[in-house]
Amino acid sequence: MRGLFSPDNPVIRFLAKLGYIWILNFLWLVTSLPIFTIGASTTALIYSCMKLHGEEGYLVKNYFHSFRENFRQATMIWLIYAGIGALLVLDLWFWKRQGGSGAKLVWAGSIAVGIFYVISLLYVFAIQSKFVNSVKDTIHFSLILPYRHWKETILMLVVIAAVVWFNVNTIFLVNFLTINFGIAGIAYLFSVYYINIFRRYIPEEE
Repeated sequence: MRGLFSPDNPVIRFLAKLGYIWILNFLWLVTSLPIFTIGASTTALIYSCMKLHGEEGYLVKNYFHSFRENFRQATMIWLIYAGIGALLVLDLWFWKRQGGSGAKLVWAGSIAVGIFYVISLLYVFAIQSKFVNSVKDTIHFSLILPYRHWKETILMLVVIAAVVWFNVNTIFLVNFLTINFGIAGIAYLFSVYYINIFRRYIPEEE
């Protein structure tokens, strides 16, 4: 019985990690409620997930440390991306309603731009959580890194597409699991890729 409840028991470790992910998911949802704070919340979530992989520090402390430290810059980045995203949605809606082959071509072009937008979005808050840069440089690096690491980028896109598809086309249980675990679960998975990618750009300490 003693071994069953040991912290080294794989089942106990899995349940503990699942609990941490639920807590992070809850923190992200609560701190994202004002909407304009989503950038800071996402940055803090990714930071905490990377720390969780290394079992560094305390979960809640890590989250709010990153949230406070990155609030101003992450919020600026979020507002920029939210504005661009709104324009893309309007553009897609407008050209979808138009007739003719020319409109379809423009609509397809907007889809392509939207894909590049999503790819940049996958990286920008992770970069913000790890490196100290200006807003301009953070966005600039989010437009470069994905194409230097195509394997990780494609895998992340596949995961996002799968999560969206299952939430739209399957039972309510999937929506429930996504709301309670999904955001932090995805961030925890993606943080493995971020750790491996960012390690290549951090000089080793002598």
